Amino acid sequence: QVQLVESGGGLVQAGGSLRLSCAASGRALYTYRLGWFRQAPGKEREFVAAIRGSSTTSYADSVKGRFTISRDNAKNTVYLQMNSLKPEDTAVYYCNRDPGSGWGQKWGQGTQVTVSS
Repeated sequence: QVQLVESGGGLVQAGGSLRLSCAASGRALYTYRLGWFRQAPGKEREFVAAIRGSSTTSYADSVKGRFTISRDNAKNTVYLQMNSLKPEDTAVYYCNRDPGSGWGQKWGQGTQVTVSS
């Protein structure tokens, strides 16, 4: 069974940067599509970014040009580099994996990102 553990969140001022990590255990994920999602208070969870293979990426319009997703298959880890952060980026960030049949139904504890204005 795959377990995903997110880390790297914190409190940052607007315009600052954070790098989130998601470490997987239980199975190698190099064949999976990996993604980041976020959920702000009172809102539904939304897609942020995904990576297939080593270089095929997709992003939500709201983060394009500011966020970069990457992966290290040797470490079984996916990253989200977040630059030029805005208060509206404040949310709990989660990672997930898609083995080809869709995103998993089970979510980890996430990591809190708070951007102050």
